[in-house]
Amino acid sequence: MVKLNNDWDELLKEEFQKDYYQKLREFLKIAYRTKTIYPDMYDIFNALKFTPFEQVKVVIVGQDPYINPNEAHGLAFSVQKGARIPPSLYNIFKELNDDLGCYIPSHGCLIDWAKQGVLLLNNVLTVEKSKSRSHAGLGWEIFTDKVLSLINEKHTPVAYLLWGNDAKAKGQFLNNPRHLILTAPHPSPLAGGKFFGCKHFSAANAFLVKNGLEKIMWEL
Repeated sequence: MVKLNNDWDELLKEEFQKDYYQKLREFLKIAYRTKTIYPDMYDIFNALKFTPFEQVKVVIVGQDPYINPNEAHGLAFSVQKGARIPPSLYNIFKELNDDLGCYIPSHGCLIDWAKQGVLLLNNVLTVEKSKSRSHAGLGWEIFTDKVLSLINEKHTPVAYLLWGNDAKAKGQFLNNPRHLILTAPHPSPLAGGKFFGCKHFSAANAFLVKNGLEKIMWEL
C-alpha cells in the first residue's frame, strides 16, 4: 500500500485500487527484483511526498526519470546531490540566471523547490537503466493524468510550466480559468536552445504574487 503521508493519500486512494495500477504494481515488483530500475522504489512518489496537494502552487512536468546511476530520485529534472547536472537541468539554470539573475548552483537537487510548492512531476515515474521511455505505456500516464486533473480542480491559482511536446500534451486536462498555463520548447540541448528566453520563472512568480500567494525562491 502506497503511503504518501499527506493529503494525496485520500485524493488518490481509489486510483491506487484500480486495475491498471494493480497491474503496474505487479509489473514493478518483478522489474525491481530482476532489473535495475530508477528511481529507488522508495523514491518513486517523492514528487507527491514533498509537495502536498494543498501546497501546490507551480507544476513542472517532465518526461520520465533519468536513466543513469545515482541521478533520479523521484522529482522531474532533479538529480541527487553529488550527481553531474544533466544538460536539460543546466539549461533550466541558465534560463533562471537570465530571467531572474539566479546564480547557477553547484548541484541539481530541486527538493527546495518541491518544499515551496513546486510539483516536479514526471509523466512516467519509473524507467529501466539506460533505456529511456522503457516504462511508457504501462499505466503511469493514466496515474499522472489523474494527478493533474485533481490539481486542475484546485480553487487556489496554480502556474503550469509545460516544456516540450509530452508536457504540452498534458494540457488537455487543464481548463480551470484560475490557473496559468505557460508552454515552451523542452530545455534539452536537442531543442536547439529554443527554450531560452521563455521567462517562465518570473511570469510564474508574478502570477502568484498577483493572486496573493508567496513567490517561489528559485535560487538554490
